[in-house]
Formats: sequence, structure tokens, C-alpha cells
Amino acid sequence: MFTDRFEKLAKIGEGTYGTVYKAKDKETGDILALKKIRLDAEDEGIPSTAIREIALLKQLQHPNIVRLYDVVHTEKRLTLVFEYLDYDLKKYLDAHADKPLDAYTVKAFLFQLLSGIYYCHKNRVLHRDLKPQNLLINSQGQLKLADFGLAREFGIPVRSLTPEVVTLWYRSPDLLMGSKNYTTAIDMWSVGCIFAEMITGKPLFAGTSEKDQLLKIFTLLGTPKPESWPGMLKLPHYKPDYPKCDPRDVSKLFPNLPKPGLDLFLHFLQYDSDRRITAKDAMAHPYFAEILNAQKNMKKS
Repeated sequence: MFTDRFEKLAKIGEGTYGTVYKAKDKETGDILALKKIRLDAEDEGIPSTAIREIALLKQLQHPNIVRLYDVVHTEKRLTLVFEYLDYDLKKYLDAHADKPLDAYTVKAFLFQLLSGIYYCHKNRVLHRDLKPQNLLINSQGQLKLADFGLAREFGIPVRSLTPEVVTLWYRSPDLLMGSKNYTTAIDMWSVGCIFAEMITGKPLFAGTSEKDQLLKIFTLLGTPKPESWPGMLKLPHYKPDYPKCDPRDVSKLFPNLPKPGLDLFLHFLQYDSDRRITAKDAMAHPYFAEILNAQKNMKKS
């Protein structure tokens, strides 16, 4: 059997639909990640999230997106064979909890995240679940987007979509207020939250419910006003009696982040999704001058 070809080394994760193992290919010696998805005979076969993930990962080939090597379908189980990476970003941050990531590492990880999500957006794919646990890192410091179970393709015009996406702590205010006509901007809000978490080592908005999540956002950024975000009034769960909060000085939250970094952070966390920075524009931001100059010099040489 094909699955006999792999030697399980360790269980590295468990989710709703299955288990992820670190494994060794007995034929090649390669270390891989096996995502084993249980198939319940009483259900309708393969979970839709797995079908979507397989289809999208076969389409999306990029250095900052995890590689899907093979899919093995048996009567009781579906096995996805991925490249193996040493950490996810959450475990990486936990391992460095006693000392924050240095400025260049934060910058390099953020640039790679943007590179991967720009490729997705360029190919009309929303990830819809960006969070540290879904970003994988290898021993060379390469970061890759993973877990495309909630991802989906989008077209123009954008069809009505479910707002029940994105893990709560990384969910944008428009989604929290029930938007069904969202765009790539929902991923960019998540990127901003991850950016902050890489700097401080802690989640930016660790809400306990959708209501609490909004309140935590308002406490930092100030309660949004219709003048600056007109579309808010039309959202299904908008309430006119939100607590009135004034915006805090975010520079105090990130005392060592230079002005270009603060500017980029605030561009990610715009209430109005139309004003939120795109992945393409973010990659060209002055915050990344060091990386962009290095890339230019490499091309010259």
C-alpha cells in the first residue's frame, strides 16, 4: 500500500477533520507532513474543506505557499502529503517568548506573508483564515501559507459570502458586523493583527466573543464613525449604541517600531475595507526598503 511507504515520526497537530503527522518517506528519506482525514461512511464522503484545499493547492504554486505533493484516497481515509516545515508561527513565537523577535526577522516574515497572500489575491483566492497557526516556517527562515480549508475563489462581481470565516482574534470589523460582500481586505486585516503579534509576542485582539472582539478593537483604534466608514451603517449586525472610545496612541504599543512600520500597521487596520492597504502596495511600502534594496542588488549581480 502507498501509505506503508511512510514511517510516522510524531503527531504534530489535530483538527476538526483529521490528524497531521511528521513522517519519513522510506523510499527517498524525505521528511514530509501527512494530513490524515477521516471519512465517515454516514456522512457525504470527503469534507468540502478538504476538496477545496486540494483544488486550490494544486492551483497555487509559490515559494511562500506550502506544497501539496500527493493525495491518497482509500475507503476510510484521505491522506494529503505535504512538504514538512519545522514550526508554525505560533510555536515559533512561543519558543522565543523570553525575547521578542528582532526587527529584521519580523520584517522578513511579514514580507514573505505578503508575498504569499499577494499571489493568492492575484489568482482570485481569499485565504479567509490567516493566523499564526496557519503560517509555517522552516529552519532556513522561509515562511509559507498553509491550511486552505476555508479559502475560496472569488470573481467579479463578488457574490454573497458567509461572514462566518477567519478565527475570531484575526477577524476584521466588517466581518464581525456581518458583511457578506467582502474582498481581499479581510485577509489584510488578519495580516495587520499577525504583524502586531510578531512584534509583541501576544495576540493584538484576544476577544472572547464577537461583541468583545469589537470592543477590544474599538478600545485601541477608537469607535468608528459613519463619516470615516459610511458602509458601516448598512452592515447586518451594526449597532448605533456601540461604546464611544477614543483612539489610543499605537506608538506606545510598539515603542521600538519605526515610523514606517507604524504607518504600515495603521494601513492594515483601516475600518473601511476600501481604504485597507492591498498586499501589492504593502510590499512596496517604505518599511521594506531594506528588503527591496537587497532584492534590487541581487538582480543587478
